[in-house]
Amino acid sequence: MIEIKKETENNYLNIVVNGEADASSSIHLDKAIKEAMEEGHQHILIDCTNLNYISSAGLGVFMSYIEEISEKSIDFILFGLSEKVLKVFGILGLDQLLTIKENKEAAIAAIREV
Repeated sequence: MIEIKKETENNYLNIVVNGEADASSSIHLDKAIKEAMEEGHQHILIDCTNLNYISSAGLGVFMSYIEEISEKSIDFILFGLSEKVLKVFGILGLDQLLTIKENKEAAIAAIREV
């Protein structure tokens, strides 16, 4: 089960992910990111503070947007990953392909650095 909330704050979109991103629920995560891209957001933060679990399907959602993020020069920053979830990103090397920050403050600061 996953719950996705989108909040527009200042100059960025914050997508808040709560629960588990698995094969059956990752479609909701994909939809939220796809909508953000289609709406033309240039600064997208993904709040993973309450993301308890991510399966290969959930990871696949993020992997599917890496090229588009790069091509469109979008600030796409994940933050608040638990040690367990961060480890999964690291095993697949996604921590090298996506920007991951410890907390929301660091993620916002990363936007301002650009």
